[in-house]
Amino acid sequence: MTILVIIIALFVLILISKGLVVVKQAEVIIIERLGKYNRTLESGLHIIWPIVDKPRSINWRFVKTDYQGNKFIQIKTENRIDLRETVYDFPRQNVITSDNVSIEIDALLYFQVTDPIKAVYEITNLPHAIEKLTQTTLRNVIGELELDKTLTSRDTINAKLRDILDEATDKWGVKVNRVELQDINPPQEIKIAMEKQMRAERDRRAKILEAEGEKRSQILVAEGDREAKITRADGEAKAKIKVAEAEAKAIKAVSSAVEVTGTDPAQYLLAVKYIQAFNEIVQNNDKTVVIPYEASSLLGSVKAIEKILKG
Repeated sequence: MTILVIIIALFVLILISKGLVVVKQAEVIIIERLGKYNRTLESGLHIIWPIVDKPRSINWRFVKTDYQGNKFIQIKTENRIDLRETVYDFPRQNVITSDNVSIEIDALLYFQVTDPIKAVYEITNLPHAIEKLTQTTLRNVIGELELDKTLTSRDTINAKLRDILDEATDKWGVKVNRVELQDINPPQEIKIAMEKQMRAERDRRAKILEAEGEKRSQILVAEGDREAKITRADGEAKAKIKVAEAEAKAIKAVSSAVEVTGTDPAQYLLAVKYIQAFNEIVQNNDKTVVIPYEASSLLGSVKAIEKILKG
């Protein structure tokens, strides 16, 4: 009798221990009663019937790192569904662009389970389904783009992938928040060709900038020369005007003076020119003195000058 009581007590304790379920924050448990969905256990303490109630398991994907730092994927069967945002680090995959270039792409997917019931009953293997859907969608999106566009349009590709995956996984109770392309690796020969193209483009831009700078410098120098010539010509013109005005005043003064003495102004001016020319000839030639043919006229002009000065 005592042994029976002990057995019953142990059985009750086991039932109680199995019937008490503690659910952590941001986790839920799907409970099935006799193989049929019964309820969803949220965070807190719950009591279930161990024999008739059973948690429904779900496949979950984990990324592990070994002692050498290498990442590997581990799939576990869990009876708890994590409602937090989950990161899927997919292995590199080869995709082909629209211009037939094979590239390797490493992608990250951020998603969150919003409806645990759909995540359990609408898909058999949720992590595997999300991974394959992401890979096929990535191939389709990249296949519509050329290599150059693929390398420069990561944000556009990420947004397009997110919209497509979010719509496709909605019936699985999953919300895709972000898709990130970590790395895009074209073939080595394509990398070499792209580097050569970039160097050639930089050299071309440098030559254009140098030519534009030299052109601008020449324009500035030409504008400076033009301004200098204009200023110099303006100065010479003003000087000539001043000289002409002075000569006009001198001629006017001479004319007034010769009119007093009765001498012809033209004869006076001619005599002045003769004297200036004769003076230059004597200064430039030490041995030979040239006497103008019109010596008598010159003497007459000198006398006229003398007469003017005395007057």
